[in-house]
Amino acid sequence: MSNHSRVNGVDCGRRSQRADIETSSDEYAGRFSGPVGDYLLKVQEEITLSLLEPWQGCQVLDVGGGHGQLAVPLVREGFRVTVAASDAACRARLDRALPPGSFRFEVCDLLAMPFEDRSFDVVLAFRLLPHEENWAAQISEMCRVAKHAVIVDYPDIRSFNLLYKSLFALKKGFERNTREFITFRRRDVAGEFRSSGFAAITWKPQFFAPMVVHRFLKRVPLSRSIERISSMLGLTRLLGSPVIVRARRQ
Repeated sequence: MSNHSRVNGVDCGRRSQRADIETSSDEYAGRFSGPVGDYLLKVQEEITLSLLEPWQGCQVLDVGGGHGQLAVPLVREGFRVTVAASDAACRARLDRALPPGSFRFEVCDLLAMPFEDRSFDVVLAFRLLPHEENWAAQISEMCRVAKHAVIVDYPDIRSFNLLYKSLFALKKGFERNTREFITFRRRDVAGEFRSSGFAAITWKPQFFAPMVVHRFLKRVPLSRSIERISSMLGLTRLLGSPVIVRARRQ
């Protein structure tokens, strides 16, 4: 007889990989330090805020958001933010960056969150799916607690990630603190959202050139030029990554 139980429709024998612990660390934040890091995060922030425009100031659940990349600007823009994390240690960067009482924080299994169905207007997760083996279950759980929309980012295989296996050693040699990640096909991501009743999907690729290239160049004006030209040529739309995707409840 199985000793697995189910909470909110999720098999609790499949616990999350607690991938947010690493992304919430100061070491990980160092990958986005300096002017180039500011540029990369600004692009991410602007796209995300544009996708949230229909629900300005709404209740947002940031799953695995201890890194603060979205929680901080969302609080600043007047959203009511709850961060769900797999460990209390994931709160440290948030407490340093945000005023006391400006956000809620919940420690839980991210695949079985202690929230009622449709508890939050919008649910988002960044830097999480590529490191979660049970990524499909993660999408399902996020859809369960979302009233209107779910927003996530992911590395698309239809990009320079097609060379992931052969280039990862070089990437790790340069960045040193990078880690292996899952790449996704757009149809697979869309299929998981649609199976949860989220059929209106918007895709927003962020960069044509890999982020490691921008870090290597260390020249924001050059990076901006590369991405502007790539966007004008349609390369970012076709081959850009990471992709920010918003799925709306049908």
